[in-house]
Amino acid sequence: MLRKLFLFSAMGLIFIFNSCEKKSEEVTEVPETEEVTVALAPSIHEMRGEMFTLKLSDLKIIKTANKATKEITTTPSLKGSIKILNNSTSILDIKEITIEYLDSSGNLIPFKDGEKKATVSLPYGWSRIQPGKDSEGSLNAKVPIAAVKEKSLSKIKTHAVYIPTPLKSESMETPVTMEK
Repeated sequence: MLRKLFLFSAMGLIFIFNSCEKKSEEVTEVPETEEVTVALAPSIHEMRGEMFTLKLSDLKIIKTANKATKEITTTPSLKGSIKILNNSTSILDIKEITIEYLDSSGNLIPFKDGEKKATVSLPYGWSRIQPGKDSEGSLNAKVPIAAVKEKSLSKIKTHAVYIPTPLKSESMETPVTMEK
C-alpha cells in the first residue's frame, strides 16, 4: 500500500514537472519585437510662410518590428522638435498642425483603415504667439505604415491652421430713459 502511494506520488510529480517545462517552452516561443529608429536627413528643415517660419529638427521615425520577420507591428511615429517663429505684426493663434506624407512623385501616402491621422499635439502656450516671438515643443505624429514599409517617403507636408489676429470686440452706449 505504501509502495503504491509512493509510486503514484512520484508519477504525479513527474507529470507536474513535465507540464511546467512545456508551459515555459510555450512562453519563449512568443515572437519578440524591437524598436527601430530611422533618422531623416537633413536633420533641420526650415520652411517660411507668409506669417511664420516653421522649423522641424532631429526628425526620426520610430517603428516597432518583429525581430524574426522584420514586419512592422504598430503604426510608426514621427518624432523630433518643432518651432514656430511669428514673423507678422499680429498675434498668431495656432489652432492645429497636421502632417501629410508624400512619395517621390508628390502623391499623398494615405493612412490605411484603422491607422490614426497625423495631427500634431500642440504644447501648452502655442495658442497665442506674439509678434517676433517663437514657441517650440516636441513633435510626435503618426506615419502611415506604407510610407515606412515601402520606403516611399520623400517629402513631409505640414499644414498649420491659425487665426492671424485676435478677435476684436467693440462696446457702444446708447442713452435711454425710463418711462414714468
